[in-house]
Amino acid sequence: MIDYITGKVKHWESEYIVLDVHDIGYRVFTPNPYIFAKNEEAVTVYTHHHVREDAILLFGFPSRDEQKLFRKLLEVSGIGPRVALGILAGGRPESVIAAIQQENIAFLTKLPGIGKKTAQRMILDLKDKLDALPAAGTPGIVLEMDGGLDAGDDQGQEAAWREAREALAALGYTQAELDKAWHGLQSSISAEESVDSLMKRALQWLYKG
Repeated sequence: MIDYITGKVKHWESEYIVLDVHDIGYRVFTPNPYIFAKNEEAVTVYTHHHVREDAILLFGFPSRDEQKLFRKLLEVSGIGPRVALGILAGGRPESVIAAIQQENIAFLTKLPGIGKKTAQRMILDLKDKLDALPAAGTPGIVLEMDGGLDAGDDQGQEAAWREAREALAALGYTQAELDKAWHGLQSSISAEESVDSLMKRALQWLYKG
């Protein structure tokens, strides 16, 4: 099993990055390829090595915790690697964990590829198995039955954008560029949107701009 890869990002698309490791390019599918897009230094990507009859695939994440949550999601009947990847792209890991522990089906069914029956299976299979993850039980993450954050949509949006903004600034974008991106995206951002998803959308907007 390949547990992690360290190398330089040589190419990226909307669903994956290509890591150059000693002149070998590894294609790694990840929730947000754009988070690695402008990093010219070697990066470590924590991976899940998935083997099936017709393909050998690598799925990668920026942290060990996201890797662990991805593997937990794969334990649920009906959730394969692609759906699990979509869950991590569509919701913040801590919010996904909180929704499972609080049995919030309304929140879970808003995630890509998740219907009511799959959401129920996620709760049944994982509710008591996520305590080891740092995001589990984080104070202040209380999800209402409509899927929103109790702190309000605006606060959820701003908190996600602050974290995404810091990461984008570290990639070399100016404050003026980031202000324009926020202005262009603000009206379409939901409170439960993940930082990774927001970064991906912001980078797409910046590339087009």
